[in-house]
Amino acid sequence: MRKKIVAGNWKMNKTLPEGIQLAEEVNEKVKALQVPEVKVILGTPFIHLAEVSKIVDPAIISISAQNCATEASGAYTGEISAAMVASTGSTHVILGHSERRSYYGETDAILVKKVAQALANQLEIIFCIGEVLAEREAGKHFEVVKSQLENGLFQLSPEEFSHIILAYEPVWAIGTGKTATSAQAQEMHAFIRKVLTEKYGKEIAENTSILYGGSCNAKNADELFSNPDVDGGLIGGASLKAEDFSLIIAARAKH
Repeated sequence: MRKKIVAGNWKMNKTLPEGIQLAEEVNEKVKALQVPEVKVILGTPFIHLAEVSKIVDPAIISISAQNCATEASGAYTGEISAAMVASTGSTHVILGHSERRSYYGETDAILVKKVAQALANQLEIIFCIGEVLAEREAGKHFEVVKSQLENGLFQLSPEEFSHIILAYEPVWAIGTGKTATSAQAQEMHAFIRKVLTEKYGKEIAENTSILYGGSCNAKNADELFSNPDVDGGLIGGASLKAEDFSLIIAARAKH
């Protein structure tokens, strides 16, 4: 039985005091919702991880980094290793986000190294995949997503892959004014599950949670989560407001 998941990605937002306040508010909201069937994850900036890990109840909220280094340690000024992430009390890490791929040139080869580091340090991975507008308009969206899966993750054994949560980001629908429909989200999620079935078999494919990461908010969450292959959301802007984030969690609990 795959998990229902709502993960927040704060991106580069919130000072440390602001982040602590937001985490406290989210913790109270989730506690009040009483939805143990939904796994809630907060993806905070690196500087927040240790403090936020102390604040939230680990029985109802898990903490995630937004990235980690390709190497275990050494002379890599400014980098944060997977071991460092794990040492803060964090249990998850977001890898392959479209912004990391686009702005910082993260390739499949780089992500293979990061995935290996995360798994070596017992971190669960939220692995992001998705196509940009030109690829969608060229009809290459399925091809692109399949390639990202194959080149970024399919080196993993079935046991290793069990520590992967997938997040589909239609990059063309994030902050562009264009909107991915609920049907388009379901179509891609079903395709991803089909690709997983071909590689790892039906049982693993059925047990892998696939989140939607295309501007999911309090208004459209209910419709998105009603789709059979949409297991939750990777939430950006709406995760920065405790009330909006809690409404999305409540929507996930309904389906």
